[in-house]
Amino acid sequence: MTNPAEPSPSSGQPIDPRLLDLAQQVFDLARRGDAAMLAAVIEKGVPPNLRNDNGDSLLMLASYHGHVDAVRTLPERGADPDLRNNNGQTPIAGAAFKGFDGVVETLLAHGADVEGASPDGRTALMVAAMFNRTTIMDLLIAHGANLDARDVNGASALDAAGRMGAGEAQARLKAQGS
Repeated sequence: MTNPAEPSPSSGQPIDPRLLDLAQQVFDLARRGDAAMLAAVIEKGVPPNLRNDNGDSLLMLASYHGHVDAVRTLPERGADPDLRNNNGQTPIAGAAFKGFDGVVETLLAHGADVEGASPDGRTALMVAAMFNRTTIMDLLIAHGANLDARDVNGASALDAAGRMGAGEAQARLKAQGS
């Protein structure tokens, strides 16, 4: 979102503060996981890929806050499950970081890229491994996550788990042949 005093990128005119307030209310719906209201506002014309000033989409916010029903509702109404925020993070990586296995499963069911890699090459599997989120690791692996993927520093999911002392994750990855 833009500061109301700044011109709108498309028109050069200041954005109506009421419109900014309305957008903030829609972002709050996603944070709270109000799937029914999100569906209603999208059906009334709110873009399903609406993004805030951090580039967080409605789906990113719902994913990061662990709201499975909202995460299911948004892609069913056209939200892109792989839309990255301004930091290059994907909803699946955010859900893996937070430990929301139901959200990860729902995103995968709606076509999210299983890798969900950030610009530094860190995949959702690496994130899950770092924090010992073995249920999420199992979901990602079952959906074809690349066990041999490396980030820009050459680290794998096994390396990430090792650096963080995530013993269960290390054992799972070693058992998978990583």
